[in-house]
Amino acid sequence: MTRPNRNRLRPETMWLDDDQQRAWRQLLSMIMELPAALESDLQRTTGLTTFEYLVLANLSEAENKTLRMSELAARANSSLSRLSHVVKRLADDGLVIKGVCADDGRVSVVELTKAGMKRVAAAAPLHVAKVRELVVEPLTKAELIGLGKAAEAITDRIAESG
Repeated sequence: MTRPNRNRLRPETMWLDDDQQRAWRQLLSMIMELPAALESDLQRTTGLTTFEYLVLANLSEAENKTLRMSELAARANSSLSRLSHVVKRLADDGLVIKGVCADDGRVSVVELTKAGMKRVAAAAPLHVAKVRELVVEPLTKAELIGLGKAAEAITDRIAESG
């Protein structure tokens, strides 16, 4: 019996053209540099990582300052495992309380404490100012809208691909 030619089973590689390569590398640079740039000031001034801030901000916007863990993970674009570790740290710092859902004892909920609300309220102006500086101000309104649409198309494709 002969083995199949593995090269014939792979589709032909469609290399990126110059414009696609340039756009991809710029996007990759932004993906790598932006989180660090946002986080450095936030962590230095508030003691929060960007992810911790995102968790607290989502809780601050929720009804009764409480969300199910699964809902909070979805809003924070996180796995439940990663979120559980962060929630434990935030709970140890007195910023959130993790409990059991009153309607369904199988479901965990996270509630923002007064101290957590105070921390996120103090961090928000600093975070927003940095986002404005790094993301909003360098772009025209049309470019910003285009960036949002492009990001949505990419994240939709990622979600579709599993």
